[in-house]
Amino acid sequence: MEKRKGSAVPALDKVIGICEFLSDAGNATFSQIQQALGLPKSSTHGLLGAMLHHGLLRQDKDNKYSLGLRFYEFGNRAIAQFDIRKEAMPFLYALSQETQLTCHLGVLQGVEAIYLAKLESSQPISIKSWEGKRLSLHSSSVGKALIAWCSGDEIDALFPNEALPVYTDTTLPTRTALKAQLEVIRQRGWAMDDGEDIPTLRCIAAPVHDAHGKVIAAISAVGAAFQIPDQRIEELAILVRAAAINLSTVMGFNAY
Repeated sequence: MEKRKGSAVPALDKVIGICEFLSDAGNATFSQIQQALGLPKSSTHGLLGAMLHHGLLRQDKDNKYSLGLRFYEFGNRAIAQFDIRKEAMPFLYALSQETQLTCHLGVLQGVEAIYLAKLESSQPISIKSWEGKRLSLHSSSVGKALIAWCSGDEIDALFPNEALPVYTDTTLPTRTALKAQLEVIRQRGWAMDDGEDIPTLRCIAAPVHDAHGKVIAAISAVGAAFQIPDQRIEELAILVRAAAINLSTVMGFNAY
């Protein structure tokens, strides 16, 4: 996962850092939070106290901190206000029925992609994902579909280093390799994760455009590698791309 750049408000960066740490850890003591993030003890006390006061954190009988239910409230409101999720659900359902795969709607958030919606496959194969899950941009099909139409300078800003984190044998290892693949994605209109994030999974995604032609989301279909053999890739790409184009049309995009 790429490290998020700091903002002009250091205190806010620290609050976000605490939230992200607890999101991954589940719960932690004061010392674990302070040491993991390298924060001064005095400011950590103040931040945790303020976050408890506002319901952003809760503290159990063992004095361990975890995320508070205020985030559940915020999350539900944010999703409810994000019209594209509501508009996408019929297309995700149809795509899931057609492909018999788990389907997602993802958007760009900073230097990561995030799932806004998920529809499970009816098949007895569980894909470990959830609404709100964050994804690497260079190793996921959703991430690559979201950034394929970015300019070269925008890609350089997202990936300031030539070397990229490698998760599997098929992960793109460099920014140069990523740029070459993004060019292919722009030409054919869809992206693929060929076991680049998790070696046993394959995923195909296509971009969703708004009325101005800007990529605002991506739709994907994911399954175990044996569910997406080489001979099925083109067929699935057509279905995923059609779903993305249909949603783009609803969002005001005219592809012709």
